[in-house]
Amino acid sequence: MYSYNEIKTVHLEITEKCNAACPMCARNINGGEDNPWLQNAELSLTDIHTIFPDDFIKQLNHMFMCGNYGDPIVAKDTLAVFKHFRKVNPNIYLSMNTNGSARTQDWWRDLAKTIGTDGYVIFSIDGLEDTNYLYRKNTVWEKIIDNAKAFVDAGGIAHWEYIVFEHNQHQIEEAKRLSEQMGFQKFQVKTSSRFFSSVAGSTKSYIKTVNRKGEEIVIREPSDALYANQTTKEMSSIAEEKEILFPTKKIDLLGKLNPEMFDSRSKVQQHYDTTSIKCKVKEEKSIYISAEGILQPCCWVAGQMYNWYHTPKGSQIWSFINRVGKDKINTLNHTLEDILDNDYFGSIERSWEKSSCNEGKLQVCAKTCGTNDAFAQQYI
Repeated sequence: MYSYNEIKTVHLEITEKCNAACPMCARNINGGEDNPWLQNAELSLTDIHTIFPDDFIKQLNHMFMCGNYGDPIVAKDTLAVFKHFRKVNPNIYLSMNTNGSARTQDWWRDLAKTIGTDGYVIFSIDGLEDTNYLYRKNTVWEKIIDNAKAFVDAGGIAHWEYIVFEHNQHQIEEAKRLSEQMGFQKFQVKTSSRFFSSVAGSTKSYIKTVNRKGEEIVIREPSDALYANQTTKEMSSIAEEKEILFPTKKIDLLGKLNPEMFDSRSKVQQHYDTTSIKCKVKEEKSIYISAEGILQPCCWVAGQMYNWYHTPKGSQIWSFINRVGKDKINTLNHTLEDILDNDYFGSIERSWEKSSCNEGKLQVCAKTCGTNDAFAQQYI
């Protein structure tokens, strides 16, 4: 896909730990019990020194912390890691996504000084005091606001990212005004694609979730069509069509169509089977490092490793991992250069030319980097 010397961006998930329990997050089961396949892995500053040689850091344009499961403010060495990257490469762009509900105000002031004007922090705040906690469970509004204010007042560049649900759609303009009053440089409305399930090939207007006490809480998509995810609507329209017969082979030995050579496929599955893939991270020259130290092309591919609704190692990505062995893509045991030189990344790229996902095309790539991908129109 690309070589070691070409990498310009690192997406680092420093921890699988989080102080929140968002119901549509993969680190817990619908907002309740923790994902049983996670080990709460976390990278230390020592690990970062092992994974990233100074010369590699110097070639980077951007390092950001986000990920699939954890929040970087929970990790012990997050601030130290940002300081290390800034020291080695004074011109690198640094950024982070967070719920903002942890650490002291002094920590946030120090972070602002470390990142400076070459970077920013995205605060994921989905509503106001009376609504944000409904999705960002276990977070504390007052602490979020105090931390964001400390960061901004110390010179930090802050963005407010707001996922729209039915319960907070009426507060968007008020939240935007608050962001401006506090000194946020950007207010971004985000439409969730998670009301569509590619596994079920269907969409729901609501999702039943639970809290840690097992109490049911319903999260509903916005009723205002302005805030509906357009790609989700398009995929839902595809899903509503009847199942079709999809040929496993075009003709039999006599040159005739044979009904036994056809499988039943949903329209959604046919879309994933036939869509062309334009890899976002290949164009960006970006890599992803998990909290275990596993090197993957992106967080979407990595996110398939530990879906709680699969049996352990039951998702498609493990067929690719097992060809080389999980250890062979572990940056704590092998260099970035050696991993990029083995065939793991190449096998993923070659899969895109397969005739179907059943034949080995990696479906998560079709979902996230094919046409009508679920992330293309999430920002408005």
